Amino acid sequence: MKAPSRDFYARDPALVARDLLGKVLVRKLNSEVLSGRIVETEAYYGRNDPASRAYKGKKKFNELMFKEVGKVFIYMVHTYWLLNMVAHPKGCVGAVLIRAIEPIHGIEFMLENRNVKNIQDLTNGPGKLTKALAITKELNGTDVTKMNDQLMLIKAEEEVIDVCTSNRIGVKVDLPQELRFFVRGNKFVSRAS
Repeated sequence: MKAPSRDFYARDPALVARDLLGKVLVRKLNSEVLSGRIVETEAYYGRNDPASRAYKGKKKFNELMFKEVGKVFIYMVHTYWLLNMVAHPKGCVGAVLIRAIEPIHGIEFMLENRNVKNIQDLTNGPGKLTKALAITKELNGTDVTKMNDQLMLIKAEEEVIDVCTSNRIGVKVDLPQELRFFVRGNKFVSRAS
């Protein structure tokens, strides 16, 4: 198992968002190991991005977006924690929202966390996946470029991924470029297009 390097995250958030597809998110909870393959992401920027948490500049709640890449940035929307990876070139601002994962390990534990029975509805949205994996604000700032005992991102076996794009979901004002990336035909993607 190997985590993507800090250099992987020190690029345009859109490139990172695309390249995170297929990587495996691993959450360790005591003796439980929960994991899933990333199948949907969205890229966010700074002041030039009206949908970004950093649109109004640096504040205490979003300061991680301005800092070192390869760290986890977690914030709450509508009572759900949302998981992001800080990603941007040096001197810039940005992060990638993890929107959906395809469950691999610890599925029974995830179903219990979400109190659902249908595996297809388990992690097909950003709030759903954090609840399934018991990801909360306490993991904010975790360095995913290093192997650790709580939350990791690891490279999966190489495979060809058919990547689709669309505008981001649930934003009132969006940038013109398509900044949502997802695996074509994957049943765990939150929305097909």
